[in-house]
Order: sequence, then structure tokens, then C-alpha cells
Amino acid sequence: MSRVTLHTLQSAPEAARPFLENAQKNSGFIPNLLGVLANAPAALETYVTVSALNGKAELSLAEREVVQLVAATNHGCDFCVAGHTAVALNKAKLPQEVVDALRARGELPQEKLEALAAFTREVIATRGNVSDAGYSALREAGYGEGHALEVILGVSLATLCNFANVFAQTPLNDELSKYRWQPSA
Repeated sequence: MSRVTLHTLQSAPEAARPFLENAQKNSGFIPNLLGVLANAPAALETYVTVSALNGKAELSLAEREVVQLVAATNHGCDFCVAGHTAVALNKAKLPQEVVDALRARGELPQEKLEALAAFTREVIATRGNVSDAGYSALREAGYGEGHALEVILGVSLATLCNFANVFAQTPLNDELSKYRWQPSA
């Protein structure tokens, strides 16, 4: 049960409806995150806008999903871990062992992606005050200055979603149930 109203197309404020209609058209369902964010149409629009901008990043979809899964697991957002697991496996085609390591908050079996994940973890842990060594490791893995800033963009997007879902206690959509995640104790 959500702590806040979980809006449908019929109950959502007028300003939120176009975003929900678009999600329904594109996904075949309205993710409960969007039903929650519909309570604040500006928050919903921010999520949709920043998602679209993040999609234009030079980081690949697989790399962006690494950032999203690192953030979601660090923030304890079971909804986002499930949703991004689905994207990581089905759209980004990340190998199962990479996704499993991300979900377990472990070291990734691919060196370049591990450098990206480690940088993302440090961005979150230090609120952007990444050490020179952490930044150098990212650069040595082949990422540039812009990629570092795109990680921060991804973390900002994740923070909105993760915090909104954790606050709202957003229930998982049935469509995502096979990707359910529980944070380890």
C-alpha cells in the first residue's frame, strides 16, 4: 500500500495526465512511480524531462543502467532496483552476472563497468566530493570529463525516483514482480 495516493489516468491531476497517458502508450502500463509522482505534476514532469535528457548522454544505455542500479541499491529503493533490473537485462542486454553483482552491491566482473560503478558509489557517498584517486580510476578506465558529469546527472535522476519511492512506499507493479529485490540487512 502506498503512503500517498497512487494515481491512475482517471484520478490524476490534469497536468499529470499527459505524462501518464504517454507511459501507458509506451509501456502498456503505468509504473507506480509515475502514479506516485502524479501527486506533484512538477515532480512528474521533472522526472520525465530529466529521464529524456539522461537518455541523450554519451554513456551507453548499459552504462546508464549501471549508474541507476548502483544508486537504487545504495538508496534502498526496491521499486527502482526492480525496474532497472528489467531494463538492464531486457533492453541494455547487460549480462546476468553483471546485474546480479549490481543487485548484491558487489564488484562487477567487467573492469570498465566496475570503474563506473565505483565512481558512482563514491559520488553518492561523498555527495560529489570524489577523491582524485577515484576520478583518476574512472579516467583510466576510458571515461572522460563529460562522462563523470553524466554520472552525476544519472545520480540526480535516481535520487528523485529513489527518494520518492522510498518515501511513498511505492508498491511494485505486477509487471515488475519477477525482478523484485530486497535490500540485504
